[in-house]
Amino acid sequence: MSIFPRFAPRLQEAIVSRLGFISLRPVQDLAGEAILDGKNAVVLAPTAGGKTEASIFPILSGLVTDPVIGVGAIYIAPIKALLNNQSHRLDEYTEMVGLRRFVWHGDTQGNERTKFLNEPAELLMTTPESLEVMLVSKRVDEQLLFGEVRYVIIDEVHAIAGSDRGAHLMSVLERIAKHSRHDLQRIGLSATVGNPEKILEWLRGNSDREGVVVDPAKVPARRQLQIVCRPDLPSIASEASRKARGSKSLFFCQSRAMSEAVAEQLRRNGTEVYVHHSAVSKEERQHAEEQFHNGSDACIVCTSTLELGIDVGDLDYVLQSEAPDSVSSFMQRMGRTGRRGDILANTTFYCETSEGILQAIAIIELAKSGWVESVQLNDRCWPVLIHQLLAMSLSTSGLRPEDAWNHLSSLPDFSGVEREEFDRLVAWMIEDGSMIISSGLLILGPTAERQFGRRNFMELFAVFSSPQSYAVTTVSGQPVGSLTQDYVDRLVEDISSFLLGGRPWSVHQINHDERSITVLPSPMGSQPSWGGFLPQFLSYELCQKILEVLTSDEDYAYLEYESRDALQKKRVFFSDFLDFESGGIEGDENELRWWTFAGGRINSTLKYAIEFAEQNWSVVSDNYSIKVRGSTLTEARLGIAINKISRTDFWNDDGFNAYILAAIPNYRLTKFQPLMPDWVRREVLQQNLLDLNGANEFASYHHRNFPSA
Repeated sequence: MSIFPRFAPRLQEAIVSRLGFISLRPVQDLAGEAILDGKNAVVLAPTAGGKTEASIFPILSGLVTDPVIGVGAIYIAPIKALLNNQSHRLDEYTEMVGLRRFVWHGDTQGNERTKFLNEPAELLMTTPESLEVMLVSKRVDEQLLFGEVRYVIIDEVHAIAGSDRGAHLMSVLERIAKHSRHDLQRIGLSATVGNPEKILEWLRGNSDREGVVVDPAKVPARRQLQIVCRPDLPSIASEASRKARGSKSLFFCQSRAMSEAVAEQLRRNGTEVYVHHSAVSKEERQHAEEQFHNGSDACIVCTSTLELGIDVGDLDYVLQSEAPDSVSSFMQRMGRTGRRGDILANTTFYCETSEGILQAIAIIELAKSGWVESVQLNDRCWPVLIHQLLAMSLSTSGLRPEDAWNHLSSLPDFSGVEREEFDRLVAWMIEDGSMIISSGLLILGPTAERQFGRRNFMELFAVFSSPQSYAVTTVSGQPVGSLTQDYVDRLVEDISSFLLGGRPWSVHQINHDERSITVLPSPMGSQPSWGGFLPQFLSYELCQKILEVLTSDEDYAYLEYESRDALQKKRVFFSDFLDFESGGIEGDENELRWWTFAGGRINSTLKYAIEFAEQNWSVVSDNYSIKVRGSTLTEARLGIAINKISRTDFWNDDGFNAYILAAIPNYRLTKFQPLMPDWVRREVLQQNLLDLNGANEFASYHHRNFPSA
């Protein structure tokens, strides 16, 4: 039975007369029932599957039936671009029932914020960081603004759950909940997540409401998939241009450098191209979205910036350079197509490497089986715990340690931290000067003020780092984008050139004081080195599927001739030593490679374990294998080492744990790392880079495959 009759009459009339709906989708009926019944909910539906309406219609009905003074509902998106994109739709939905919406993020003008604070709209659209700004700002009366909040919608909830931003959001929501006279009803929206029940439990926080996962039966979608292998980028661009001609397409790339190179090659082939990634200026990104939305013969070359639900209209094709790192990303990207009845959901992979082909096959096959990654939740989120101690003390002009503990320990992201550990951290921060204790209150100390005090503590409002960047503009003042300082340091005025926004530019002037670069159009461009410093880990499940593909003889209909030939050559190469159950060993005297296909984090952990077991060997790991070198190395000796690390007592050895913590590279994972005691910093590095339990289990299972075992 449809939930439609339970909606407020004003909303019913607007849905029919203004929107022209003749019925609701199953996800909208099920979500509407759950929300009207007062339950927390995680709502699952494919991209463009009606999730926004599923959440907002019952909320609007509640706000119309029982009006509020101030904000009644908060819609939270992980990125500003999604907020801006959804603002037009939610403006129409609120306006049609006599309500209002307001968008508050970093680009919202001060006078507009003042008007909103004086006369709040019923629906506030914002980001987690902007909510923190409101709580810290002396201009905001939290009780007046949030006293009537009843509902919270978190869009693309899978993108922030389990992350520092998710932990930050949960803390901020609970701080807001203390100002509201209602038990905040939480609704998370997602297209792809493997463990929605766990997300629902996380989302609940301190709410006493019942919860439900809204996951209607999926209608099997018709898909058109192809994996194309070409020897170089010009060949890929030429073929992609022919496919994209006369249509609208998105071309996803795994890096900003690749997106710039692809865009330049497509332009050379006569394709109208827009570039969309985080280093392109806001104006350029908005122009790309608007022009593309209204056009009919264009391609946006992008990174994951267009993965999170931003609507750029009906698409004909999704193109992909190599393969994404997860099934979730693939599903999000492919879901951009197939919205019109005459267009199948489709993705074409363009691969230069056999590794890209294997990864694309594995991702497709996992998706066909219905598998998608689970969000890994973390109950010891140290960076955000430190951030919230600083932010809460700033917002309250002093914070009692007991009050901080009572708040933070009640949240799922910190529930694994013991009181003794919390007290130890606070004592260290006081000793380090990050905080000061005065009259029993924690306040910001000189170390934290030096680190985050610039521009009225703006850098403290977000849990992620804001890297130093240089604004790039033309000589006429037109914004082009930005470059990171490490890249700018290698540029020379009137000599250097680079690609940005898909176009080549020559450096005219560099102003280090103002962090700006003035450029001129250049006929030639060289590719900037955007890449990050962290290893790109693939999951255990994805790598195991690649192993299965290599050790099977299954043909895949979506492979064209060259990609099928590349797969066959890989299978032949591995056929002498690779087995699906045990992986394989190959190599010669003094150098062996153990093909585990265990994923980056497990292999990285096994690397350190083997190094500790045989300290004269050199060990290097990647997502698929572990390469070992040493003058005493034989397959039998390697088997002895694997047998040694397969025992549980090895992983509990204090000496090994001290070695592995000391050996982890000191990557800069969070801007709060300088404020961490060594024992916290090492744990955070271990959380992100290692998988001790997974490595222990893997070694225990596979040690029997070695000659010595």
